[in-house]
Amino acid sequence: QVQLQESGPGLVKPSQTLSLTCTVSGGSITNSYHAWTWIRQPPGKGLEWMGVIRHEGSTYYSPSLKSRASISRDTSKNQFSLQLSSVTPEDTAVYYCARMNENALDAWGQGTLVTASS
Repeated sequence: QVQLQESGPGLVKPSQTLSLTCTVSGGSITNSYHAWTWIRQPPGKGLEWMGVIRHEGSTYYSPSLKSRASISRDTSKNQFSLQLSSVTPEDTAVYYCARMNENALDAWGQGTLVTASS
């Protein structure tokens, strides 16, 4: 059974870059049946899809992030990562990594709270 685990700093200063890593176990991130995505949920708000990295490494991002987001991967470690530049307090959220199977999200990490504050 696949498991995902987010890791990274819980506090980021405004204008700095948020960096998170998702470690996947029980399944390969290069499996052609799946893609890997980042989603966040600000306090009191709904889920926001941020972007995805497909099995061959191509990436797609939400236009709302205005090119601030970057998703990369390390296949040797079976990890994929999120970088979000120029953070503001509005980027405070619980960040989740998840697996996409066709158009469904069928596995999630537990989520990690990142606070953007000085």
